[in-house]
Amino acid sequence: MLRPSVHNRPGTAIALKLLAVFLFMVMAAMIKVATQEVPAGEAVFFRSFFAMPIIVLWIWQRGELREALVPNNLKGHVWRGLFGTTAMALTFGGLSLLPLPEVTAIGYATPMFTVILAAIMLGETVRLFRISAVALGLVGVMIVMWPTLTLGSDMLGTAASLGALMVLTASILRALVQIHIRTLVQTEHTAAIVFYFSLTATALSLLSLPFGWVIPSSRDLGLLVGAGLVGGIAQILVTSSYRFAGASMLAPFDYASLIFAAVIGYVIFNEVPASATVIGASLVVLGGVLIIWRERQLGMDRRKARSVTDPKA
Repeated sequence: MLRPSVHNRPGTAIALKLLAVFLFMVMAAMIKVATQEVPAGEAVFFRSFFAMPIIVLWIWQRGELREALVPNNLKGHVWRGLFGTTAMALTFGGLSLLPLPEVTAIGYATPMFTVILAAIMLGETVRLFRISAVALGLVGVMIVMWPTLTLGSDMLGTAASLGALMVLTASILRALVQIHIRTLVQTEHTAAIVFYFSLTATALSLLSLPFGWVIPSSRDLGLLVGAGLVGGIAQILVTSSYRFAGASMLAPFDYASLIFAAVIGYVIFNEVPASATVIGASLVVLGGVLIIWRERQLGMDRRKARSVTDPKA
């Protein structure tokens, strides 16, 4: 199996990663606007379908088209697609119901659930330090979610509670994707994992067609197509960033998304992060950084798994 080379160019790696994170937030903002009128399943289709030409062109330019099109574990790609597509749909549904910073903060729970699932499914040893970091992060998630779960039975409270639970479930599924990819990368080329996720997500999203797809307005159509193109470019950038630096160095830059989410949320949606969101997100970020630091100490480099996992899909 071919293995992407890693060059020691941290400046390039960080720039690519930050640009990717910013573009994922732009994509999320587009989806948030569009899903006020368009169902989440339909949004998943546009996000996946219009990312494919970008991804195929990138794979072709790298000379990896054969590796991308000839998988060794097709069943594994289908399962990865099923988990990832469901997580994407739930996240898009949550975006239609919650402010962008809250969706981003709750999404940070993924590394916590990854540690838990790695212990259960892969038999990884998890000692007190990482258990404490996971607990700290999950407390932060509960602080972010608590206002939406205690607003009473009015419509806003019900919608916000549903949105928070959708995003939390998506975080668990993305953690399951991470675990699955750790196994998948042992036999599959990175190009194949990226390509087949877009392909399976496009196909699986069509299953939601009988459940209320609509003809989007010209504005929403532009946003959905744009989200697909931007998401495809962001996926390429995040994958490319791991060619120039290791995962343990780049992983903390995922948390820049909260800054981008806060700025975009304020400028476009007039959303001001609640104090609970700020406090809870701080704890989640701290827990995540501690997990990343500990994994680096243990030599657990997740470069390949992280490089093919879309943080917002």
